[in-house]
Amino acid sequence: MAKKSAIENNLRKQRIVKKFAARRKRLLDVANSDANSMEQRFEARLKLAELPRNGSAVRIRNRCEVTGRPRGYYRKMRVSRIALRDLGNKGLIPGLVKSSW
Repeated sequence: MAKKSAIENNLRKQRIVKKFAARRKRLLDVANSDANSMEQRFEARLKLAELPRNGSAVRIRNRCEVTGRPRGYYRKMRVSRIALRDLGNKGLIPGLVKSSW
């Protein structure tokens, strides 16, 4: 089990990203558009810099929904490799079978 503080920190980042997503998208569109003047693009970049750092989606860490483990994460199931194996052995993941040859 991961540290409770790390899990909560990640959840806080997710909330902040959701809160500032529309504003960040709008400013990025203005800043990256060649149709706007250089002054408008520069102003948009300055406003982007004023937004919180944790408002950027790249700062969110993929964590297991069951244990909070940050490594060995399967995006499709949103769990770590260890939790995937445990749930698979219990028969809780449809279509997942133990391999044998």
